[in-house]
Amino acid sequence: MLEKARPSLRERKKLDTRKALSDAALELMFERGLDNVVREDIAARAGVSVRTFSNYFASKYDALAYRVTHRMRRSAELLLTRPADEPLWTAIAEALIEPLRDDGVPFGRPTEEQILEVRKLNATPEMQAATARNTIDDLVEAIAERTGTDAKADIYPRLVAEVTIGAVNAVLNRYVQTDPSVSMSALLREVFTEISKGLPPPART
Repeated sequence: MLEKARPSLRERKKLDTRKALSDAALELMFERGLDNVVREDIAARAGVSVRTFSNYFASKYDALAYRVTHRMRRSAELLLTRPADEPLWTAIAEALIEPLRDDGVPFGRPTEEQILEVRKLNATPEMQAATARNTIDDLVEAIAERTGTDAKADIYPRLVAEVTIGAVNAVLNRYVQTDPSVSMSALLREVFTEISKGLPPPART
């Protein structure tokens, strides 16, 4: 069972440092462009040493992926608190949406230039790898507990987790490729509603 103990002061400081480094990486990417961001500048912006940066993240991509992976871990925890009679895909959608509300949008309405950088970031193999390796296991365990399956022996919880991450990536890509006023929460609900229906092909026009 996934149980979240109350973090100690030391753990909270580590979380604060990790978030500060991730925020610094995102700020610098928006200011200078993804290709011009290096870990030395991220560390300097966050007010820590390069060694400290390396203690938390292996690369700038891991730092940039942190916000997404942290929200996904939070979603895994929230999934276990959703009503027991709530349909699985609805529960997953709502568990994904709540951390978005909690996190907010620290950089305001994204500009066209910022959206282009996010689009470039999401397309890199490094970012895709960083996101994948830091999100899947907690979600698999939460889905297994929710569905009464075995996270290691049964394929179902991992399949659902992989579909969930694929859906989130699709929503993120749609978000940065359309008008910024599009609601990510509405997109998530729309996507998971379609998944719950078996993802039928759209009606031909």
